[in-house]
Amino acid sequence: MREILGRRRKLLFRRGGRSALLGAALQCATEWQWPVLPGVGLRSGGRQPAGARLGLGERPAPRCNCPDPDCVVPGAHPFDPGLLAATTDARMLRWWWTNRPDAPLVLATGGRAPCAVSLPAVAGARALAALDHFGVRLGPVVATPTRWSLLVSPYDLAELGELLHSRDWVPSSLRFHGEGGYVVLPPSPVGAGRVRWERPPAAGPAAPRLPKVATIVDALVTASTSTPDGGSRLAY
Repeated sequence: MREILGRRRKLLFRRGGRSALLGAALQCATEWQWPVLPGVGLRSGGRQPAGARLGLGERPAPRCNCPDPDCVVPGAHPFDPGLLAATTDARMLRWWWTNRPDAPLVLATGGRAPCAVSLPAVAGARALAALDHFGVRLGPVVATPTRWSLLVSPYDLAELGELLHSRDWVPSSLRFHGEGGYVVLPPSPVGAGRVRWERPPAAGPAAPRLPKVATIVDALVTASTSTPDGGSRLAY
């Protein structure tokens, strides 16, 4: 009986997660006009890399569903379809997530869609505290256990280059997701855990308000510089 109840709970959880992913994709695409697509996702089961040993109580590390056995962002990137397939077409989204109900939700950044700046989670928490202290109005903030991404209004390379040129140094842990880039959105499952909103979008059909990158970059640079390990390795 316990086994049957456990299976039912698991099935209900999976159904809830699936509907949540498709619902989030449809909201991004149809209400906010953000182009999205499914990420490659995680491999179910599968063997660990050769030579890998697990300690007592340890679980196997999540494996990416892409061909790279050493993928540093397991599950959290486009593969097939590629990034250029990102769309706001609701019919396409329903087809994708009907066939791949557990696929992460990927936002193609730039163009008319939001851009983003990501940094290590510890630095992200410091930056948000500083921005809140000075009364800077933020947009949505995406969080994984290892990195936070602040969504900002679209910018181009010329604007970003001019903005960064005036700074003596920009930490390599600070990543800019503009045209041709992407960000994984909640409630996606990725290698480091489930993606969540640290600062959720405002409720309603209107697209979330987004700050300009120039209003937040100083706080992000300062917070990233003070991070002990620099967080240079990009991992979600």
